[in-house]
Formats: sequence, structure tokens, C-alpha cells
Amino acid sequence: MRRYALRKNLLDVPNSRSSHTQPTPRGGGVAIVVAFLASVLCLVGAGYLNVQFAGAFLMGGGAVAFIGYLDDRGPLRANVRFGVQLLAAIFAVVLLGDVPQIELARWGLHGNWLARVIAVLILVWSANLFNFMDGIDGIAGSEAAFVCSAGAWLNWYGHGASGLTTAMACLAAASLGFLRWNWPPARIFMGDVGSGFVGFTVALFALTASQSMSVSLEVWGLLGGCFLADATVTLLVRVLRGNRWYEAHRSHVYQHLARRWKGHLPVTLVVSAVNLLWLLPWAWLATKMPEYARYCLALGLIPILAIAVVIGAGRKAD
Repeated sequence: MRRYALRKNLLDVPNSRSSHTQPTPRGGGVAIVVAFLASVLCLVGAGYLNVQFAGAFLMGGGAVAFIGYLDDRGPLRANVRFGVQLLAAIFAVVLLGDVPQIELARWGLHGNWLARVIAVLILVWSANLFNFMDGIDGIAGSEAAFVCSAGAWLNWYGHGASGLTTAMACLAAASLGFLRWNWPPARIFMGDVGSGFVGFTVALFALTASQSMSVSLEVWGLLGGCFLADATVTLLVRVLRGNRWYEAHRSHVYQHLARRWKGHLPVTLVVSAVNLLWLLPWAWLATKMPEYARYCLALGLIPILAIAVVIGAGRKAD
């Protein structure tokens, strides 16, 4: 894919909003998409993965990846990308059937239609969340590897379906393979094709695992806590300041830190350390004691949200 990007001049050229300084090939996420979807087909063929779940991965995730690839080749309008993501999310939720109504009821949300709407919003937001956060070397690949490998372990610990556990491990492995090329200094970027697909697929894992109550939605919120906090606070602050939420910018927490620390590697390592040393223990505790999952979610995320505000998420770069 890197050779193809160089031959076709598929390059991410630095501009005033970039966090890198050298033209770099993009679209490396194609390798993640192909590797993971091939593993899904193998799992279906071996009888380890439900055909409906596989259809959500293949059709829904494939559509998100395809529109992302087109955007990598030439910028598309935001409403076109969002429309395809929305249709893909609706299609995936229809295939999934039942959505985690029991979990939502714990939050005072009742009704199958409401659960389906929330599930669609989770899928669309997760696809865009990874896209927003894929701005420095190594951060999105390492986050995907962590969330999927930790999710696989916790799904196994919670006696979830073995096929789903294996699928999570496969996406973690594909992300690690990509990370070898994307580790600072990156030789290729994931691109929208990879970031949107990974975010969408992680959300599918969350919805599917929560159906069987093996890994709750609160646990997934903890595993993706760094990305969730940074992207959400940044988006809210920008909207409140009157900025267009879909416009490119460099006011995320990780972008502020990359400039202050004069490099991508320190930020990626700090995010990985927070994931392993802070968020993973809370996620394990929430899995072990599901009746306290909401409290674990609050205790795990509130400090990260506060740090995001203090650092300046959403505020104009210096």
C-alpha cells in the first residue's frame, strides 16, 4: 500500500493544521481492513462467528472503509461521508437485531427504538472519533491495538463468545502489524479508510459484547477513555466557541501536547501508559463487579476529562 501511495502521489502534505512536517503516504489502513475482513470470513467459514455479526462487519464496516478511501484519494464533502456512515450504522444495527436494552435501562433509558437510535449514534460517533484522533504518529494504531486486545481479554474473562473474542484479537493483531509502519517517525499514515473503519468496528464489538452481557458498554467507555475524553471535550468546546465541528483543526489535547513536547513519540507513550496503568484496571474492576460499572466509568474518566479541559482541548493553538 505504501508503494502504491507513492506511485499514485497519495500523500498527506503538511499544512498549517498538520502535526507532521514531511509529506507522508496515506491509506495504510487498507491493510488493516483487508486483514481483518479476511479473518472474519475465516471465522464464519469455521463456524465461530455468527453470519449476521459478520455481515455487520463486512457490509457496514466495508462501506465506512470505502468512503474513507475515497476521501483519502480526494476530499469529499462532510455530509457525504456522514451520510454513508449513518446508512452503514443503520444497516449494522438492523443486522445485529437486539441491542443492549438491559444496559441502557440501568441509565433510565427504555424502549427498543431508543436503544437502536443510541446504537446508531455510538457507531457513527466512534467512526468519527478515531478519525479526529488520528493526527500524530502511532496514536490511533496503538489505541486500536490496546482497546481490541483488552476487549478480547475481558470478553474471554466474562465468558463471552469465543468467535467474538478471536475477532477482537484479529483486529488487535492487524493494528499491531500496521503500527510497525506507523510508529514515530511514521512511514505511512492510516488515513480515513483505516481510522473510520477501526472506530466503527470497535463500536460494533462493544454493542455485540454488551448484548451477551460479557463486556458492558461502560467497560468499552473506559478502554477508549483517552480518545473519548479528548474528542468529546474538544468537540464541545469548539461548538460552544462557534467553530464548525467538522473542519480540520489542531486543538485536540494530543496535538497541544505534541507541540509542547516537540514530538509525537512522548504523547503516544503517555497515552499508552494511561491506557495500561489507569484505564485497564478500572475496566477490569467494572467487568468483575458489573453492578458498580457506572461508578468505575465515572472514577476512571473524570480525571481524564478534567486534564483535557486544563490542557486546553478545543481552544485555538498557540
